[in-house]
Amino acid sequence: MAPSLDFSRWWAKSNTSKGNPVVVTMENPNYSVLEINGPDEVFRPVDKDRGKNAKQFTWVLLLKAHKAVGCVAWLGNILWSLLGSIKKRLIFGQGVTVENEKSGKGRTLYRVIMGFLVMALAFLAFELVAHLKGWHYFQTNSLHIPQTLEIKGWLHSVYFVWLEFRADYIAPAIQALTNFCVALFLIQSADRMLLCLGCFWIKFKKIKPRFEETPLKSDDLEGAGCYYPKVLVQIPMCNEREVYEQSISAVCQLDWPKERLLIQILDDSDDDSIQWLIKGEVAKWNQRGVNIIYRHRLVRTGYKAGNLKSAMNCDYAKDYEFVAIFDADFQPNPDFLKLTVPHFKDNPELGLVQARWAFVNRDENLLTRLQNINLCFHFEVEQQVNGVFLNFFGFNGTAGVWRIKALEESGGWLERTTVEDMDIAVRAHLNGWKFIFLNDVKVLCELPESYEAYKKQQHRWHSGPMHLFRLCLPAIISSKMMFWKKANLILLFFLLRKLILPFYSFTLFCIILPLTMFVPEAELSMWVICYVPVFMSFMNILPSLRSFPFIVPYLLFENTMSVTKFNAMVSGLFKLGSSYEWVVTKKAGRSSEPDLLAVEERESKAMNHPQLYRGTSDSGLSELNKLIEHQEAGPKPPVKKLNKIYKKELALAFLLLTAALRSLLSAQGVHFYFLLFQGVSFLLVGLDLIGEQMS
Repeated sequence: MAPSLDFSRWWAKSNTSKGNPVVVTMENPNYSVLEINGPDEVFRPVDKDRGKNAKQFTWVLLLKAHKAVGCVAWLGNILWSLLGSIKKRLIFGQGVTVENEKSGKGRTLYRVIMGFLVMALAFLAFELVAHLKGWHYFQTNSLHIPQTLEIKGWLHSVYFVWLEFRADYIAPAIQALTNFCVALFLIQSADRMLLCLGCFWIKFKKIKPRFEETPLKSDDLEGAGCYYPKVLVQIPMCNEREVYEQSISAVCQLDWPKERLLIQILDDSDDDSIQWLIKGEVAKWNQRGVNIIYRHRLVRTGYKAGNLKSAMNCDYAKDYEFVAIFDADFQPNPDFLKLTVPHFKDNPELGLVQARWAFVNRDENLLTRLQNINLCFHFEVEQQVNGVFLNFFGFNGTAGVWRIKALEESGGWLERTTVEDMDIAVRAHLNGWKFIFLNDVKVLCELPESYEAYKKQQHRWHSGPMHLFRLCLPAIISSKMMFWKKANLILLFFLLRKLILPFYSFTLFCIILPLTMFVPEAELSMWVICYVPVFMSFMNILPSLRSFPFIVPYLLFENTMSVTKFNAMVSGLFKLGSSYEWVVTKKAGRSSEPDLLAVEERESKAMNHPQLYRGTSDSGLSELNKLIEHQEAGPKPPVKKLNKIYKKELALAFLLLTAALRSLLSAQGVHFYFLLFQGVSFLLVGLDLIGEQMS
């Protein structure tokens, strides 16, 4: 843009230009002719297209064509890489292992999907023959059955028999199941909408749990205004080589009087080298004056619930009023107890204070980004709304503080299910205890970075609640709580959010949708496939607006995970073998750079502490040093990463892609694109191409 400056008074005393017009011509014909009538002519706006010529337009077109070719080449490289992975992993089987189905339910589901795939391929072949022969009798949903004189040959006759059978018997059954799933889908969408409206109301009214500000001064512990109850901190772990050090370090630096704080390291590791490493870390902090104890069970039963139950049975645990629980990968800030424990003061009905999770590796890969969307909605919407309006939500198993009296009156930790955190929360709720969720208090932790670890975690998180529902249903019905609280527990907490969601998601988008391509008389509306899912995905992504560019991958990946969640839900509901299977989630031991700097600073201050206590495990430290030297001296085996082939996901991928080919015959554009992209997402997951593969 030309500068808006008036320099004419420097060139002449008046605004009237003097002198003759000057014409400048260039010998090169590629340049245009420019006329200058006076000194002001240079600074007047010039038409943008005036100075352009044919060569400039040619360069612009070439640049645009180059960008287009670059996009096509990028898509081609992605397709070529996908085909190469299919060839390498499916055909040659290089560097892959096939998923081992331990439960009969998993094998049964795989056989059912394979049966649907075989039928879909047969139907597709049949429809292709009919299409090539010109037998187009179903341009719309109304089916035209020809007369006997119109039938040409036995194949034509068989085709018409199939059309009649399909219209009279198969289509009504599929349509009835479709309507049922759509109704469940709308109910679940309405529940999500109400939760989002509740979250908006909380933000608008600025509702948040608060406690009366009290001075917390460690030099006056017995003062009238102080509130320093005795707190027991527990870290249950099992073979946590990657994260034990940072979690113990963070917990040992909690800002709380040492005389009123005791830390229990509850180690269930079966690897001797990991036990020695954890013992050495405990001894190091014990020498710095921290009240920390290492416990290892001889009989390791009941998984995490058995570990916590064993720790609470210690005699010294009876002297403590509250217990804070952290999983092995959690790193609380030093002020965690000062932000949570004061909520219990003057609130005798409060049994639990739950903090929110924050993730150090949420941007590590696509899988962690999609997990972050789900968990942000879970914490900021589900748990915050339920905490404000109902004083109840499911305990997350970590980053929370319990009143020990509430644990004892609710029956303590039970080993009957793999979701011991949800179990104790439901029993405490039945006993009248209230919960508080603190959305502003965040504790750093780590997300699974490989699909294998994430799948095992999701299986436990969805099979455990259904198993717990079977166990708790009689107690809920016979409890003395109000009717609407019973309805909330049974209908919303368990059935709608734990059973209905995976059921309709898997049935509607992975089974019914491909079937409607081969049975066009059963119609699935476009708003069910496109509009409502996209709108609900947008609602889910609101708590993490940074993830908005991943809304389409999030929608496709959630439908892809529905097969795992459906399988886990059925396993827990019918108490199959995999419903009581606990697999420790694989972790990488990551920390963000600011967290590492903060931990280093706090540790350096602790090292300079003038008062050091001599540890009682010097011999253990010497053995630990010998073990470390032996490990460093020996050759390290090469790390070999293996990818897994997930059979159910691959079978569903080929089923959806087959249905996408069938939709081309009916010219259903939206259905085709949805089936195509959903089939590709299943293919990527089935080939283990999402997330980081961990050995």
